[in-house]
Amino acid sequence: MTPDRPHEFPSLGDSHVLLTGATGFLGQATLEKLLSAHPGVRVSVLIRPRGATSAQRRFDGLLRKPVFRTMRERIGEDELRRIAAERVTVIEGDLGEVTLPSDIDVVIHGASTVSFDPPIDEAFRTNVSGVVTLYEALHKAGADPHVVHVSTAYVAGVRKGVVPEARLDHGVDWRTELAEALAAHADVERDSRRPEVLRKSMTRAQGEHRKAGPQSVVAAAEDARQSWVTDRLVDYGRARAQSLGWPDVYTFTKALGERAAEELWGERRLSIVRPAIVESSLRHPYPGWIDGYKMADPLIIAYGRGILPEFPGLPDSVVDIIPVDLVVNATIAVAATPPERGTPGYFHVGSGSRNPLSFRGLYENVRDYFRRHPMPAGERGHIRVPQWRFPGSRQVEMMLSGSERATSAAERALLRLPASAKTREWMTAVHRQQTNLDFLRRYSDLYQAYTKAEVIYDDSRTHALHRTVPADRVDEHGFDPSVIDWEHYLQEVHSPSVTELMRGFSKGRGGGRKSAEPVLPERTDVAAVFDLEGTIIASNLIESYLWARLSSMPRSQWGGELADLARSLPRYLRAERRDRGDFVRAFLRRYQGADVAELHALVGDVLGEAVLQRVMPEAVRRIRAHRAAGHKTILITGTIDVFIEPLSTLFDEVVASRMHERDGVLTGYLDAPPLVDEARAAWLRRHAADAGLDLSQSYAYADSYSDRPLLEAVGNPNAVNPDPSLYRHAKRKHWRIQEWGAHTRGRGDVLIDTVGARSAR
Repeated sequence: MTPDRPHEFPSLGDSHVLLTGATGFLGQATLEKLLSAHPGVRVSVLIRPRGATSAQRRFDGLLRKPVFRTMRERIGEDELRRIAAERVTVIEGDLGEVTLPSDIDVVIHGASTVSFDPPIDEAFRTNVSGVVTLYEALHKAGADPHVVHVSTAYVAGVRKGVVPEARLDHGVDWRTELAEALAAHADVERDSRRPEVLRKSMTRAQGEHRKAGPQSVVAAAEDARQSWVTDRLVDYGRARAQSLGWPDVYTFTKALGERAAEELWGERRLSIVRPAIVESSLRHPYPGWIDGYKMADPLIIAYGRGILPEFPGLPDSVVDIIPVDLVVNATIAVAATPPERGTPGYFHVGSGSRNPLSFRGLYENVRDYFRRHPMPAGERGHIRVPQWRFPGSRQVEMMLSGSERATSAAERALLRLPASAKTREWMTAVHRQQTNLDFLRRYSDLYQAYTKAEVIYDDSRTHALHRTVPADRVDEHGFDPSVIDWEHYLQEVHSPSVTELMRGFSKGRGGGRKSAEPVLPERTDVAAVFDLEGTIIASNLIESYLWARLSSMPRSQWGGELADLARSLPRYLRAERRDRGDFVRAFLRRYQGADVAELHALVGDVLGEAVLQRVMPEAVRRIRAHRAAGHKTILITGTIDVFIEPLSTLFDEVVASRMHERDGVLTGYLDAPPLVDEARAAWLRRHAADAGLDLSQSYAYADSYSDRPLLEAVGNPNAVNPDPSLYRHAKRKHWRIQEWGAHTRGRGDVLIDTVGARSAR
């Protein structure tokens, strides 16, 4: 029976409460409230160890979190720890693997995955299997508590109208669905190994990663296969949920978790609490407390950053937001009011029934907040938020799809361009646009079912329970959503709280200016590895060849040499796209017949000066800084060793290509395979092992995507003047990107002056 008049406010007294999910958002708030406002309650918390961190250490970390800030300030750090030691027992492990106490009076089961789109097996393992193991553990312990099962209001699925506080009306067999979901992983893993899937992964990996070497291709293909498995399992969950009337696998599994609870504990004392969209606190432990970003927060932040020009949703749909402290108060009140055996109680905790907030109302409040408190835009001032017109889901989808196609085409075109500051500037813009579109796509797919909802969750039973709270204790223990002033909450409490971290980050970036180089630690077990061409000197193999070749012939023969080189360029470019080593081998054949002694004399007499003129000053400063810090400086290059003699004094170790010679004449062949792509990383790992170097603390500097394995071999990779492919990878991996430039005139001027001086002699 739903209470129709106030009666005595229930209390937990000296109950022993088992709390699961204590490290989560709602669990933290529940634990804090039990300790701060219910002094007679003893609490057992079930916490899994994480890596080398024990459950007890994780719990100790909880006491230092902001949720306990007010309590710490009121009673002091030492007293908080004393209370926790006296009243809280930490149980380490997972349900089903531990023995629970037999004297538990109340269970508040809040552990679950809150991701909307996990792989289907993960969602079922947590939200359904976790429920089953809880009741199995309670039966095994011989306990007979009142269980408060925390679910979600959205278990009602996709529907319209009023949803009552009652048992869900569906006939889905949770046992069958659980078995099939857990079996899906093996099925998809098997499918991922089919030849057509593997060949597709290999073809794409070769197209994108061939320059980085064969093992990079293999690793990328395997990553693609594993991503295919994950995406497929996510799609399994979404498709199965939607085929049965739920918007996503999260709400689907939460609904089946309820049904499992009813079957396994419904004959005892069971209450099911269904919160709506839980957001930051209204009052307790302090206004705006939140742990991480919740459902609405990524959209609020993205809108404030100007990257949500529109969003699919109905302007008049109800966005059922409820502050976390009201949910906690309601949950504890339910816990203190056990139902009769065999008659589970159901409680909706939301705002949509008594204090509805429309999607348009949410947008307008957030818009007004950012107009008064805009997000910083670095040196460009502040971000102006867009004006939404709510054109409808179809129009938003058309806009999004068109932008995705245009951005993808722009990226493909840029990846074919040579490396330059302008190319990287364009790549930055495309990368930013792609990131924004990925965000919009993800959240429009996930959330439009919630922003288009035409449903109200009846809360008559919950409101009747609220009316039992004495008037003088309503502020502390009440949970009536009608007290929420949405304008005040969204503009003065919630939005400032969720944007605080992002604003601090923007300030820390120094207004968008380039950050200073980090201070190099002084140590002798660290290496600093440098590529040559494009990283230290602004030249390449072709330019080095021209320096040598044109310097050794009269100007009258230059035209023929340049024309022959131009005819050969398509062949060299094909080799470069195929494999960096193929290009090096093919191009160095042009040195066939060169006199070794004359080449050395040429470098010492003229070309050494040309090389030094092409050195980038930032590179020299960086090399010297590493040497000053005691780091071992290493140069790895495919250039012929004779050409880098002028730079050898900068490095402790030089690894370069050596050409085969016979009777003082170059044959056009190499003495050994060139150190390119993965071979560089393999050499470095072997050298580090022999020399006792710590690669996890070492540095590498390179400009080409073929150097990706070398950069990945160290803990501090630096992409220097990167080509488009490396630039894209570096942005995705958050590597440091360096813009270094030569202090000389253009390459052609240096080349003409240098070889011209030689010819004049």
